[in-house]
Amino acid sequence: MQIAQNSVAAFHYTLTDDEGQVIDSSEGREPLTYLHGSGHIVPGLEKQMEGRSVGDKFTADVAPEEGYGVRHEELMQEVPRAAFQGVEDIQPGMQFQGNGPEGQINVTVTKVENDVVFIDANHPLAGKTLHFAIEVTDVRGATAEELEHGHVHGAGGHHH
Repeated sequence: MQIAQNSVAAFHYTLTDDEGQVIDSSEGREPLTYLHGSGHIVPGLEKQMEGRSVGDKFTADVAPEEGYGVRHEELMQEVPRAAFQGVEDIQPGMQFQGNGPEGQINVTVTKVENDVVFIDANHPLAGKTLHFAIEVTDVRGATAEELEHGHVHGAGGHHH
């Protein structure tokens, strides 16, 4: 069976950046399982999974526009240190959740100068080309319940 709309696929992956540094990997864990066509993995990878079968091994390069998006400079801001009440030692690389105009957002501290904290609300992988090494381990048709709920149930998926 090939991966197609409304199929459930499982795959092992290693994600690296342009320098070959590993960003994430399923090594030593269960394969990632998803409902194809439901938007649970980045669009560029989902397109390259289409038509693949169990045992297929391939590399997939995903441009920022089809990954985590391009970087938006307007998502980088300066915030008064007072906005971080209860946090004594704010350091670059720390991540916080905040409220934005469209709901909850995640931000990363990029720099701290005196009473000003520089934050970035871009996804940490925004603007980066993603390099995946993929091995497809399972493909099956989705159950009616999985299609109704929009996600995988059972082993490697969602449990109610």
